[in-house]
Amino acid sequence: MRWAMAPTAVPDAIEALRAGQFVLVYDADGREEETDMVIASERVTAAAIRTMRKDAGGLICTTADAAIQDSLGLPFLSELFKDTSERYPVMDELIPNDIPYDVKSAFGITINHRKTFTGITDNDRALTISEFSKLARRAISEEDGWGKRAFGEGFRAPGHVHLLNASGRILESRFGHTELSTALVIMAGMVPSATVCEMMGDDGNALPKAEAKAYAARNRHVFLEGADVIAAWKEFRKE
Repeated sequence: MRWAMAPTAVPDAIEALRAGQFVLVYDADGREEETDMVIASERVTAAAIRTMRKDAGGLICTTADAAIQDSLGLPFLSELFKDTSERYPVMDELIPNDIPYDVKSAFGITINHRKTFTGITDNDRALTISEFSKLARRAISEEDGWGKRAFGEGFRAPGHVHLLNASGRILESRFGHTELSTALVIMAGMVPSATVCEMMGDDGNALPKAEAKAYAARNRHVFLEGADVIAAWKEFRKE
């Protein structure tokens, strides 16, 4: 990629992700206005999960791009709600069709690896995410439904790791942390899955951007605006 044409912080973020470090990503003013801690799923460890739950405090989720979704047969949760609404009419009423900052929820299913116990411990969640990443890497290159069979053999649902399905054409119609973080790991040449967690403040609201920047500076993390990622992605796609 022509990194000279990308925002200065993006190459640093790419290198940080490759090294298994966190990157902080703020989506945009007027959207969620939240900063997420982002790490490449293939680099997730129990220590990383502990940092996310203690320093960020939001919901720890793992993204999947369209190739992973197709190879593993991953649905959107709202689609499952719709499909079950005839038997459970309340599910039709619960469809998230009024999200104030987006047109569609990225939430997919929740999973645990079958070798976990409760699934919620740092060790268990790290195992689920790292094994999901390993499976995804192989599944997107396999044929004949191998990924779907292996997914069922290795994982159970529901579980304690929330999957987020990236939109099919990343950063064209949806510009959330699911797409921003997935775009970053793709540009890094890694498995197209990132693990993210919203940074929360002690006042019960999202951590203000200025405080997220200060946290990044103290911990030597790269801080990115969503617009930086979008600009870099456009250049990457030209390649």
